Amino acid sequence: MKDVLQHYVKAHPWHGLPSHAPNRKDAFYAYIELTPTDGVKYEVDKASGHLKVDRPQKFSNLCPTLYGFIPRTYCGDAVGAYCSKRAQREGIAGDGDPIDICVLTEKPIEKSDILVVCHPIGGLRLIDKGQADDKIVAVLEGDLTYGAWKSVREVPEPLVDRLQHYFLTYKQAPGETPPPTEITHVYDRDEAVEVISASIEDYRAKFGHYDEELQRLLNVSRNDRVV
Repeated sequence: MKDVLQHYVKAHPWHGLPSHAPNRKDAFYAYIELTPTDGVKYEVDKASGHLKVDRPQKFSNLCPTLYGFIPRTYCGDAVGAYCSKRAQREGIAGDGDPIDICVLTEKPIEKSDILVVCHPIGGLRLIDKGQADDKIVAVLEGDLTYGAWKSVREVPEPLVDRLQHYFLTYKQAPGETPPPTEITHVYDRDEAVEVISASIEDYRAKFGHYDEELQRLLNVSRNDRVV
């Protein structure tokens, strides 16, 4: 029944797809919501799994990379505690969303609502209104320019600066006081993997193990048909 469903039903991009690429501990899936050419902010509707318009971008800022999230991740207690420890701040909570990811590629990909395989090389520790909102930085698998990079230290400093500037200013109107958002650290690959692991732990604590939950739903469906 499970295999049949996979052929006839499109998977929910947050809950229905695995975090890791098949048989790969070092490679992750990223569901892309936003591209560098988008003047509208798109995001997944959590209930339906469809990509929706969140809002038109108010200002001229455009995300410098492909942007989305890693499936079956959640920023909860473990992510918040990890951020608190690393940033030496007390009381930081996860923001309640899947873990965000920026994917570097030389190719001009202009279509969102796609799935890519990528390798994390670092991240930005962003704290937004007292909540952990990490941005993992990754490279597209097989990319001729960026694909071989293993560390965020290989990324040109101006590009890292551009990423930081985007996430700190894209909601800010000219003349406004900057919102209570800060990036405390730019961290390397090993720490990025730890943040992702914490978000997978949070997902399982929040939603359970996907395969077990799917089996439970299938059992309920069978019982309903019997009745």
